[in-house]
Amino acid sequence: MSPRNPIRAAVLSGPGHYEIQQFDRPTLPDGALLMEVEMSGICGTDKHTYQGETKQYAGTPAETDTPFPIIQGHENVGIVSEITPAAATGLEFYGRPLKVGDRITMCPDIVCGHCYECKHVMGYVWCENSDCYGNSYTSATWPHLMGGWAEEMYIRPDTFVYKVPSGLSPRVAVLAELMACTASLDKLKEFSSMSYEGFNSGDTVVVIGSGPLGLLHIAKADMMGAGQIIATDLSETRLAFAKKMGADITVNVSTTSSEERVDLVRQLTRGRGADVVLHMANRQSSFVEGIEMLKRGGMMLEMGVFADTGEASINVHRHITSKNIRLIGITNHPSTGYGPALTLMERYADRYPLEEMVSHEYPLDRVDEAMHMSMSPESLKVVMTPNA
Repeated sequence: MSPRNPIRAAVLSGPGHYEIQQFDRPTLPDGALLMEVEMSGICGTDKHTYQGETKQYAGTPAETDTPFPIIQGHENVGIVSEITPAAATGLEFYGRPLKVGDRITMCPDIVCGHCYECKHVMGYVWCENSDCYGNSYTSATWPHLMGGWAEEMYIRPDTFVYKVPSGLSPRVAVLAELMACTASLDKLKEFSSMSYEGFNSGDTVVVIGSGPLGLLHIAKADMMGAGQIIATDLSETRLAFAKKMGADITVNVSTTSSEERVDLVRQLTRGRGADVVLHMANRQSSFVEGIEMLKRGGMMLEMGVFADTGEASINVHRHITSKNIRLIGITNHPSTGYGPALTLMERYADRYPLEEMVSHEYPLDRVDEAMHMSMSPESLKVVMTPNA
């Protein structure tokens, strides 16, 4: 057991304002553990919160507003630093024993297990009472340490925890939550049919937004048999990395118009349009553009606009009905997706430069700098390293 010294954390006291604070080391109830945080990613959700866009799951029973002050960080990997007997034998998702020194990651979503969604939607975190590490828990109340931008995190007994394979470094394991999100492509595969709906082998796939979420979807689409993969972004840094992750063609939205991009997709598909469009951008401005890129009967996945940042205007007849499209919205990832995500990242480590996706690392006292770098077109995945 580690000494009961204070634990430092970066606390967001309100939009745009961080403070470094110290917290007492919590005494663990049986079933809980403490994790020494190695790396914690800055997600698009964290950027929204920093900018004051704090409403999540808007319009659903799970709608929430971020409670300040808060310790952010829900893409986490770390080392078990203290563990109780029940956690050692029963907390790991697949039943594997845990001990001090083991490297773990965790699903940030805490679900109730009792609502309709929990009982009927296997694996997907649609719980109407869900809470999320780094998003739902204020640091003002015990156990305080409910986000990854702290030297140690408190892991509740009802958390989904996953032991990290020995072959994965923290720089790759910190991507586990994002990689679990690519289970969205497995969902699109479920729609595959002889009439060429859904996501079929050899399909042309357009990925709008080549940030970390988009980059991992590019790699997963490549793994799953996509034909031509077209990636868009406003950053040449990210577009160059998209090529390394499996994209065949990249398009910079800063130097092209929406009409030019739609026309290019049609040219590359003999006038038909893309079979599948993955909208991974965190703004609505490119949403309608994605629909325009689709062929008749194509499928579009919307996963990028997670926080409520406004509305998009569409013509229902032109964009939905007459095109016969399938529009799939997915707001989260499945807790069942972590095992496959970790396995795929380990298996394909020699094919995709996953280690290089972590482009910048920052200690706690440079959290403002880290947040602004994560918004820069020069960054890929920016992570906090609280114990650096």
